[in-house]
Amino acid sequence: MLKRAKDVLTIEAKAINLIARRLDHHFEAAVDMIAKCSGRVIICGMGKTGIVARKIAATLSSTGTPSIFLHSAEGLHGDLGGVTAKDIMVIISQSGETEETLRLLPLVRKIGAKIIVMTGNPKSTLGQHGDVILNIAVNAEGCPLGLAPMASTTVTMALGDALSACLIDRKKFKKEDFALYHPGGALGRQLLLKVEDIMRRGDFFAKVEATTQVKDVLWSITKARCGCACVVDGKHKLLGIFTDGDLRRHLEVDPAVLLKKVSEVMTKNPASIRKEKLAAQAFDVLKTKKIDELPVVDHLGRVVGLLDVQDLLKAGLI
Repeated sequence: MLKRAKDVLTIEAKAINLIARRLDHHFEAAVDMIAKCSGRVIICGMGKTGIVARKIAATLSSTGTPSIFLHSAEGLHGDLGGVTAKDIMVIISQSGETEETLRLLPLVRKIGAKIIVMTGNPKSTLGQHGDVILNIAVNAEGCPLGLAPMASTTVTMALGDALSACLIDRKKFKKEDFALYHPGGALGRQLLLKVEDIMRRGDFFAKVEATTQVKDVLWSITKARCGCACVVDGKHKLLGIFTDGDLRRHLEVDPAVLLKKVSEVMTKNPASIRKEKLAAQAFDVLKTKKIDELPVVDHLGRVVGLLDVQDLLKAGLI
């Protein structure tokens, strides 16, 4: 069993190495054609090749190249109406003789879309009608019966990944762009979620003046249901922070601390973060400083909110 498994993996690995060595100006032409496309890239196939085509379309779309999947048979029954002259049709067929796929050729030509062919037989009927031909031929499939496509589908998917990677470079697609198309994922949260989106505002964080007695500060903290109070001056600029931990440390040496002004026992010049910064950056500050709360300030240094480590946890950043 292990020998069979290793044989299949070896065959597929060799197939990918073969296509890597085979890459030439045809591949460059395909990348150039897609990069200049003002419409969509339509990836077409059927059967297991169709499943691979769907994955290639998904990868292209998520990395800045608008793309959709078109099932060859469905294209003959109305779905071809979604193709325009501005589009590029990438047609995949290992044999290059798939009947449903071949029947699409004159129709796509009539519409005016350009055609990129991915086939294991460049001399096939399909291969003779592409504007660009990408050879996906393999020496062996890996299937013990010689029937199920294995190495060929692996190679096709890998070539689709290669196209996507080159287009990422060509279009200067960035992490921020990727996050825009994946707002629900972890990367989307890291690159799109800002401090002001999740910070505590209004009555949900404590903000006190420097002359406030510690006992009154504790009431403000309790009322806001948070673990600290931001100490500000008359213009709401940050002077310091007073936390539950500060209270415990001072009570150990001075039981009368409750009657002192908070300015006498606060932590001066605490770490803070601007409201427009990324929430992921706030997490880095909390982690580096080994603290649980972070005052949030505007461009003038005025306290406008508070970020607690629990807020980041709720947002899914931890």
